[in-house]
Amino acid sequence: MAAGKRWTRDELLVALNLYHKRTFGQLHARQPVIIVLAEKLGRGANSLALKLVNFASLDSALKLRGIKGMAGASALDRAVWHEFHEHLNEAAPESEQAIRSLFGVPENAELEFLPKEGVRIRKRPTGATEAIVSTKVRRGQEYFREAVINNSGGVCSVTGLAIRELLIASHILPWGAHPQHRLDVRNGLSLSRLHDAAFDRGLIAFDKELRLLLSIRLKKELPQRTVAENFAAFEGHTLHFPDDAVLPEASFLAEHRLRIFSKR
Repeated sequence: MAAGKRWTRDELLVALNLYHKRTFGQLHARQPVIIVLAEKLGRGANSLALKLVNFASLDSALKLRGIKGMAGASALDRAVWHEFHEHLNEAAPESEQAIRSLFGVPENAELEFLPKEGVRIRKRPTGATEAIVSTKVRRGQEYFREAVINNSGGVCSVTGLAIRELLIASHILPWGAHPQHRLDVRNGLSLSRLHDAAFDRGLIAFDKELRLLLSIRLKKELPQRTVAENFAAFEGHTLHFPDDAVLPEASFLAEHRLRIFSKR
C-alpha cells in the first residue's frame, strides 16, 4: 500500500457505515471489526481508526454527551459526512451494499459487526411471512438494525437480553409516517421481540428520563406472572445505553408518548 494513500468517497461511505455501528469507545485499532475492514480496504487498522475518530469530531450527538473526536477531518470527510446525513435514505443503503460487497455476503445472508468477535455472516431466516422488498429498502433496514443494536451495546435496552436473534431495532417514529427519520439511529431502540411488539402497539412508552412507562391496558393484566416479570419488574427503570452511545431523540419519544397515551 502506498504511503499517504488518499481516501476516496466510496471508502469514506464504508467507513461511515462502520462508524455508526460502533460506540465511540470502540473506535480503536485493536477492535476486531476495524482490523478486518481495514484489511478489506487495503489500509492499516490505525488509519481506519483515525478516520473514525475524525468523523466523531463532526458528530453533534456525541457533543451533546460531552464526547469529542479528534480534530483533523478533511474537506472530503466533511463533504461525505454531510452527504451521508443529508441523504441518509440514499447513502445508508449504498454504504451497506458496498460493505456487503467487500465481504462477499450472499443475498440470503446477514452481515453482523460484533464488538468482541468481529464480523459474522449469518444465513438470513426465511419463511412464508417474509416481506418482499427492494434491495435498497433491505439494505437500509440492515444498516438500521446493526446501528441501533450496536449503539445499545448489543442488548435489549429494557431487559439486558443479549441474544441477538431475539432483538429488534424498533422505530420510535413509524417508518411509513416519518421517512426522513427511517434510518436515523436516534429514532431507534434495541428491544426484545416482546418489548418491541408492546412498544409498537402502545402498551409501553418511555418518559423524558428514558424510564419505562406501562399503559393502563397493560396494568390491567397484572398480576399475570408473564406481565409482572416482563413489564412490571422494569417499570420506572431507565433504558440501558453505554456511556458513549447516541441517545434516542427526546422529541421522538415525546411524540410516541403523546400518540399512545392520549388514547387512554
